[in-house]
Amino acid sequence: MENELRRSEVECKKESEKIDFSDEEKNEKGKTSFDCDICGKSFSQKAKLVIHERTHTGEKPYHCEICDKSFSRNDHLTRHKHVHTGEKPYQCDICDKSFSQTDHLTKHIRIHTGEKPYHCDICGISFSTCSVLATHRHFHTGGIPYSCEFCGKSFSRNGHLTRHKSSVHTGEAPYHCEICDKSFSRNDNLTMHRRVHTGEKPYHCEICGKSFSRNECLTKHKQVHTGEKPYHCEICGKSFSRNECLTKHKSGVHTGEKPYHCEICGKSFSRNECLTKHKQVHTGEKPYHCEICGKSFSQNDSLIMHKRVHTGEKPYHCDICDKSFSQNDSLIKHKHVHTGEKPYHCEICGKSFSRNDSLTKHKRVHTGEVPYHCEICGKSFSLNHSLTKHRRVHTGEKPYHCDICDKSFSRSYSLTTHIRIHTGEKPYHCDICGKSFSQNEHITRHKISVHTGEVPYHCEICGKSFSRNDTLTQHKRVHTGEKPYHCDISGKSFSQNSQLLNH
Repeated sequence: MENELRRSEVECKKESEKIDFSDEEKNEKGKTSFDCDICGKSFSQKAKLVIHERTHTGEKPYHCEICDKSFSRNDHLTRHKHVHTGEKPYQCDICDKSFSQTDHLTKHIRIHTGEKPYHCDICGISFSTCSVLATHRHFHTGGIPYSCEFCGKSFSRNGHLTRHKSSVHTGEAPYHCEICDKSFSRNDNLTMHRRVHTGEKPYHCEICGKSFSRNECLTKHKQVHTGEKPYHCEICGKSFSRNECLTKHKSGVHTGEKPYHCEICGKSFSRNECLTKHKQVHTGEKPYHCEICGKSFSQNDSLIMHKRVHTGEKPYHCDICDKSFSQNDSLIKHKHVHTGEKPYHCEICGKSFSRNDSLTKHKRVHTGEVPYHCEICGKSFSLNHSLTKHRRVHTGEKPYHCDICDKSFSRSYSLTTHIRIHTGEKPYHCDICGKSFSQNEHITRHKISVHTGEVPYHCEICGKSFSRNDTLTQHKRVHTGEKPYHCDISGKSFSQNSQLLNH
């Protein structure tokens, strides 16, 4: 604070050298106090009073000859000119970064030294700049002193109000990228944009070494390591690592508000980005491509997660059992195994789920909604991954390969089940007789056919009953004559897949 006051005195002395006083004013040199006759504020120097009075009169006698912008103080004009010249005469002797203003250099040096000389007298928290302390104090007082005269929006800092006006109301974008000519309303936005061209990532995580182009991205990333979730929902108590995630949670879960509507199918969403992602279901657009295998994705984050299939990276770790995951939401879902928590409830039947997407899928049982359509045969599905699996019937794609016998499969689950033929693993055990099975559906069938004798599937044509639904499906073909399995060599058709394989 002492340094700030000393700087202010120097600036006012510079100003006093440029102000011509009348003889009457010169005779006031013996005075020790100069009072503003508008607000009564007192100053130790006449020059300071003159500068202060411009706050009331709006006088801005210093003009920029390049852009005609005006200023109330000469030193403000000098700083402004650096915008046009690009001059950055103040250099950090630690990292060689340069600045156009000496106070910017002073603030920057505190990044290296960790100095936080400004202390809140209410809660004791310290800050590196006086302006951040002033903003912080508004949390205690509840005051938001800077209001926009156009829309009435309020801000805790004057700089935020200035940025708001230029970006929202005036449309002014005076900062231009010399590489692609894109314009920005703020100089810091231009600085961050340039990193798109240079690839610069000056912010480094000291835990894992990952680098980022923006400081806020580094801050968010660190929460992956710390598990910190400082934003709490006051309705249900759920915590989040980012404020925007809390905002999305409130609008999506508690308010039920869905203001974003798809003009193609009429579906509504609580967030605009969810609507944007949804539209790609209709357009089929997949602009993000994997340079390793060529697979395309509709979303960039889906591509990032996919790449982990190739790299094997699993950055999300369970602190209970040390299991690792490639996706954060997979870790969150996994933790429900330990806690048994099922926070998502169906308001129709009361069934509870550990995941919100599971609840969404479940609701389609009640609504009958099948929003995913096959563009080849027109068949519809309630789940997107069911459509993906179905398409492989048409394409013949079998992306899952057994590294023991090289057999390929269209579904990941089929590969997992197949590998048990080689390993002999039978992880599913009957709790009645102890018999073991390699697949969960086999134990379900076993219980029905051997222990319970239940035959819940009935043929509506002949009344015959079956313990399994797929057996009923095969039986119905006796009545319909349907033979959906075709040999592409002889052209012969069969009612069962096993008959085709034997043929």
